[in-house]
Amino acid sequence: MDNENSPSGSAQRIMLGDVEVIRLVEWQAPYVPARGLVPESTDEVWTDNADWLAPDHWAPDGGEAVVALQTWVLHSNGRTVLVDTSVGNGRERPGSPRFHHWHGDFLGLLARAGISPQDVDVVVNTHVHGDHVGWNTRDVDGHWVPTFPNARYLIPAADDFHYGPDNAYGSGVRVDDRLIYQDSIAPVHRSGQAVLWDGAHRIDEHLTLESAPGHTPGSSVLRLESAGDRAVFVGDLVHSPVQILQPCWNSCFCLDPAQAAASRRRILERAATDRELVVPAHFGGAGAVEVRKEGEGFALGAWAAYGAGAGTGSDTDSDTGTVVRGGRS
Repeated sequence: MDNENSPSGSAQRIMLGDVEVIRLVEWQAPYVPARGLVPESTDEVWTDNADWLAPDHWAPDGGEAVVALQTWVLHSNGRTVLVDTSVGNGRERPGSPRFHHWHGDFLGLLARAGISPQDVDVVVNTHVHGDHVGWNTRDVDGHWVPTFPNARYLIPAADDFHYGPDNAYGSGVRVDDRLIYQDSIAPVHRSGQAVLWDGAHRIDEHLTLESAPGHTPGSSVLRLESAGDRAVFVGDLVHSPVQILQPCWNSCFCLDPAQAAASRRRILERAATDRELVVPAHFGGAGAVEVRKEGEGFALGAWAAYGAGAGTGSDTDSDTGTVVRGGRS
C-alpha cells in the first residue's frame, strides 16, 4: 500500500573535487517528539534555536523532530557508489509502525537521476538498521534478491555479527532486527556480494570507510577527499543538529551511549579541523553542513549548496548562508 506521508522525492547534485554527489530525498516529515529522539536534550535548546531549526529539523507546533529518508549517490573514479539504501518496500516491520509495509519511490528516484540498479558498483551500508539497508534487496516472485546485481555490498563486520544469527539477531531485543537481517542482509550473503570489513576500508583514491562504533557495534562513516574538498558521511552518528551543539547527547537509538558520544566527538573534531562537510543520514533542509569548534562543543557553519561546480573555490553566499563548494587549497 502507498504510505500517505511519502512524497514524490527530490534529487540534488553537488561536486566535491572530482566526485559528483547526488542526494536523493525519498521523504521528509516530523517523525517523533524532539526529546524522544534526543532524550538528553533540553526544551530550551529547541526553542532557543527555533529560528534555524524550524521547519527543516523541528516542527514547533507539535514539538517533533523532523527527519529525512535519503540516499547519497557518489560518482567516483568511474564507479557509482550508493551510501545507504533507505527502508525498502513491503517489509514486515512490526516494531516500526511508520515503516511497516512502507511503499516509497526509491527506484523511481534513482531512475530519474539517471541510475539503474545495474549501474551501481558499490553499496555502502553505514550500519545495519532497517532504514539504511532496506533497498539492499527487492522482492522477486516472493523471494528477496539483491537489488543491485553488479554491486559489492560493504557491510560492517561487527554489525553483521551482532544482527546476524551468530549473535541471535541482536540478542533478540527487537523482533525487527531478525526480520531486517533475513530480508536485507542474508540474501546479499547468499548471492556472494557481501564484503565484510572492520577498522577501515578504502574504496578508491577518494573514498574511505572508517569505524565509528556506538550507535551500533559496527557503525561507520565514509570519508571523501578529492581535489582539496572533504566530506564525511556520518550515518546515524548525528540525527539532529542539536547533537552538533552538544555532542554528548545521544539519540534514543544508540546502543552504547558512551561509545557513541566518544565517536561523535572524535568525528566532529576532525570535521572542524579539516573543514569536512558533515553529511548525516537524516538531516532535512540542505542535509549537509560545515562545523566549527565553539567552547566544549561545536557550532554550525554554512550549509551545502547544490548545483555548485568543482574548481570554483569555496565561498559563502552572503544572501543564503550556503556554501558554494568546489576545489580549494
